[in-house]
Amino acid sequence: MKKIGFLSFGHWSDSPHSTVRSGGDALLQSIELAVAAEELGADGAYFRVHHFAQQLASPFPLLAAAGARTSRIELGTAVIDMRYENPLYMAEDAGAADLISQGRLQLGISRGSPEQVIDGFRYFGYAPPDGMTDADMAREHTKVLLEVLTGRGFAQPNPRPMFPNPPGLLRIEPHAPGLRDRIWWGAGTRGTAEWAAEQGMNLMSSTLLTEDTGVPFHQLQAEQIQRFRDAWTAAGHIREPRVSVSRSIFPIVNDLDKQLFWRERHSTDQVGFLDGSNARFGKTYAGEPDKLVAELAADEAVAAADTLLLTVPNQMGVDYNAHVIESVLTHLAPELGWR
Repeated sequence: MKKIGFLSFGHWSDSPHSTVRSGGDALLQSIELAVAAEELGADGAYFRVHHFAQQLASPFPLLAAAGARTSRIELGTAVIDMRYENPLYMAEDAGAADLISQGRLQLGISRGSPEQVIDGFRYFGYAPPDGMTDADMAREHTKVLLEVLTGRGFAQPNPRPMFPNPPGLLRIEPHAPGLRDRIWWGAGTRGTAEWAAEQGMNLMSSTLLTEDTGVPFHQLQAEQIQRFRDAWTAAGHIREPRVSVSRSIFPIVNDLDKQLFWRERHSTDQVGFLDGSNARFGKTYAGEPDKLVAELAADEAVAAADTLLLTVPNQMGVDYNAHVIESVLTHLAPELGWR
């Protein structure tokens, strides 16, 4: 069995070809797609966070609203850029959203990716201290977040408070039990996957890696997953970790699918240069269901992961994206043993 969810970047544009024309459209349609995905039997609704762009940026109001409209589906991020975050305020927001959803949050976080502006985190009031990089700052923010999510008290209470305090040091409220174990790190390399394992975070791996060894993308990603699991075991964690991978998968089952994705039927890996280093991008899977079943059966990283996130073209609207999700669940998942 494999958990299957969707991942939306929440783009909007005033283009006549987009059904998502505004930020309000992106948010409301994201909630509707989460509801539709739950009704179809999918397992997760995940959202990307990008600042200074016409895309989803403030995840917790969205996650809370989706949590209030659904009852079973996991709700998550893939990923939140920790360079921009106040970890204590984030813990409060995350705790509230998790309690509204009754413990269904799965938060993917990371150092982030190249953004729309130069050092955008500085406009949010965050700057790495001397001798520290922005990646170091993201990891420091992450360590604080992970610590406060445990629920242990750390703040000295006022001896004359407005309201009575419980005994001892105070913690961030509201506290969401179990959320600490539902934090994922979006790792772009094998080394960062090992670091995530050492910190006791689940692994989230996308459709690109910021390194390239010359092997096909899915094999490099499968190696990343194995190195994560080996590091997890070496760290001595008790619980079993989770691993997700993202894929662009479009079964062609009607004329509209063919019109939109027939050009992608022969997609291959791409190698490029991103953020100062070589990067390998995974291919798009598009074609008739029997062809995709054979191709996906050979994808070593998908086989190794317990969770698959389907990247969706959100500007096509809720109905079409629900159709893509349903096509994967109906035509591919049973044949591949995912259901």
